[in-house]
Amino acid sequence: MNTKLLVIDVDGTLTDAGIYYDENGNELKKFCTKDAAGFFAAHNVGIEIMILTGRECAATTRRMKEMKVEYLIQNVKNKVAFLTTFMEEHDLKKEDIGYIGDDLNDLPPMMLAGYIGCPADSCPEIKRIANYVSKVNGGYGAVRDVVEHMLRESGEWDKAVAEVYGIGV
Repeated sequence: MNTKLLVIDVDGTLTDAGIYYDENGNELKKFCTKDAAGFFAAHNVGIEIMILTGRECAATTRRMKEMKVEYLIQNVKNKVAFLTTFMEEHDLKKEDIGYIGDDLNDLPPMMLAGYIGCPADSCPEIKRIANYVSKVNGGYGAVRDVVEHMLRESGEWDKAVAEVYGIGV
């Protein structure tokens, strides 16, 4: 596996794309606990995770702290400029980057990645460029499915899951 950094979008990828507000105006998001296995397996094989999103939300901050992501980058309007600079500063090449996203705002930064995955309900333009289109919709375990597919292709899934969960697979 060449991937060193996995960039993941939030809305529509880690969530069902819904934006919920409570009576006080707080933004709420629903995250799927199944995605955690993908995060833990990726970490186990040495892949760092960057959450890169155009919105900022306290719920995202809380969940990504629980997931122990290395980079939580919110409120980014130009993902291409940010990711290009990040890659230069960290000496990362296209083949070092994996990207999971679902919609048109992810299309330009995805072109910087060597591996592209997306949820089943992604827009057609994203599905066309993806190395893998999950059978699962965003917010229902699509990230776990994409990571599992990546790691199964490289032969690393069973070992990672066995080490993370202490089980024989």
